[in-house]
Amino acid sequence: MDKIEHIGIAVKNITEANKIYKSLLGYEHYKTENVEREGVTTSFFSCGDSKIELLEATRPDSPIAKFIEKKGEGIHHIAFSVSNIKDEIKRLKKEGFRIINEEPKKGADNKLVAFLHPKSTSGVLIELCQEIE
Repeated sequence: MDKIEHIGIAVKNITEANKIYKSLLGYEHYKTENVEREGVTTSFFSCGDSKIELLEATRPDSPIAKFIEKKGEGIHHIAFSVSNIKDEIKRLKKEGFRIINEEPKKGADNKLVAFLHPKSTSGVLIELCQEIE
């Protein structure tokens, strides 16, 4: 894994959360994107070599809505940048990690993504990200 790509934070209201993070960081988010398939709107802030991704549910059956209902707002996942997501999935599977989606899917911010189940990562949802070329 190359670096922490971003930290995903589940929020109830992305407009209000954008205001909070603008005040905290001192600058505006650089991108908002709707990922219809996942039922989420995302907003990205640059933070050094990494990013903060705010996630708001757009429908009640989305993973983010379910997360907030169960755990409340807060850190949802940590994403790591990888150069070859398919190879990384194979490697991690051999290491015994539980892979949620073994076939990468298109995510926000021009990335292919795959997730590791929190039960195999000490309770933290891990996202693998590869830039789509």
